[in-house]
Amino acid sequence: MMIEPTLLAELAILGLCTGFLAGLLGIGGGMIMVPFLTYLLGQRGVGPDLAVKMAIATSMATIIFTSVSSVRAHHKKKAVRWDLVKGLAPGIVLGSLIGSMGIFAFVKGASLALFFAAFVGFSATQMFLDKKPAPTRQMPGFTGQLGAGGLIGLLSGLVGAGGGFISVPFMTWCNVAIHNAVATSAALGFPIALANVAGYIVSGQNVQNLPDYSFGYLWLPALVVIAVCSVTMAPVGAATAHKLPVKQLKRVFATILYVLAAYMLYKGLSA
Repeated sequence: MMIEPTLLAELAILGLCTGFLAGLLGIGGGMIMVPFLTYLLGQRGVGPDLAVKMAIATSMATIIFTSVSSVRAHHKKKAVRWDLVKGLAPGIVLGSLIGSMGIFAFVKGASLALFFAAFVGFSATQMFLDKKPAPTRQMPGFTGQLGAGGLIGLLSGLVGAGGGFISVPFMTWCNVAIHNAVATSAALGFPIALANVAGYIVSGQNVQNLPDYSFGYLWLPALVVIAVCSVTMAPVGAATAHKLPVKQLKRVFATILYVLAAYMLYKGLSA
């Protein structure tokens, strides 16, 4: 499979859009990237089952790069709760490895597509309603954080997202201030991505019919182009957030997410 100019242009547009939206709305790009990468891989002859898995893995890999720039900005404002990062990270790494090296390798791509559709549909509903969980308790101790981190890492790896839609509500529910929860979630994106990507590479080594320029389940052309473009555009989106009615934009974006969820539901049912 050649890397034609048209493909590079499509990946660049996807990276610019996801980076801008990540900065504007504070969401990860996985919910946009996975459906579009699934489509692009399918257009180039990759089977539906494999296309879904490669899209999820490649989407997760881009978070390694985007999380670094995001964390630096949050750390300068002293918003990251590093004590929570230390408490949740071990479980996240463990859950991520179990998901990416075990469950991900054996579950059919169709099942992952259906799970992704349900996850995005739920996230879109939360975004549309703009519901904020009422803080009712404190963060659990070591065992509780280990378990919570494991669940965050596991679910994130199965949908190719950085975990913000799970970790932020969890932390705010546990009486962590919202700006600290968002910043801490950004910091957690790095171990989530790193552990899952390691698992995707190992579990994808013996997979047949991988397209050219693949490394395990990772599709390298998409990873490089999207990572560069998204990191470039994220600060632009963050600056724009202060000038536009973000609450209304979230509802428009939620509607788009419903369409993408429907597409992945279709791919899952037709695979």
